[in-house]
Amino acid sequence: MSPALTTLSPPLSLSVTSAARRPRLTAMVKTEKKQSLGFGSDKKETKWHCVEGCGSCCKLQKGPSFPSPEEIFDDPSDVQLYKSLIGPDGWCIHYEKSTRKCSIYPERPYFCRVEPEVFKSLFGVKEKNFHKEACSFCRDTIKSIYGPNSKELHNFNSSIRNSSS
Repeated sequence: MSPALTTLSPPLSLSVTSAARRPRLTAMVKTEKKQSLGFGSDKKETKWHCVEGCGSCCKLQKGPSFPSPEEIFDDPSDVQLYKSLIGPDGWCIHYEKSTRKCSIYPERPYFCRVEPEVFKSLFGVKEKNFHKEACSFCRDTIKSIYGPNSKELHNFNSSIRNSSS
């Protein structure tokens, strides 16, 4: 039997219709054992959770390897809202760099929430693939923003290892 999928708190979100579209997220992976049929072995299921103190998802202008707001959103008002949040340095105007936290977290836009429903609407990610895709999106974003040898990526990888044991 597989554990029930629960909505995560505190989420962020985005959506993708192709593999090139990766959302801006920061994550920690948590695993749960899942009974498997066959040889009596257990299979671990990856769970996405935000890792505090990263903020890579708050870098709104990520560059040409990431989709533009026009490629992500169908509604022009979402495109306009997203663009209005971009500060002169490319970071969200609500991102507090000194604390690495969102100043409007409880009232943040829906596309800043990492939730299965948001990933499905924006990126076409099925609920059963949500955790795997959210983790992948976070890893790609962290590497792009902070680099492949960054402390942020190290923290992410460490969180994955620690939650898997």
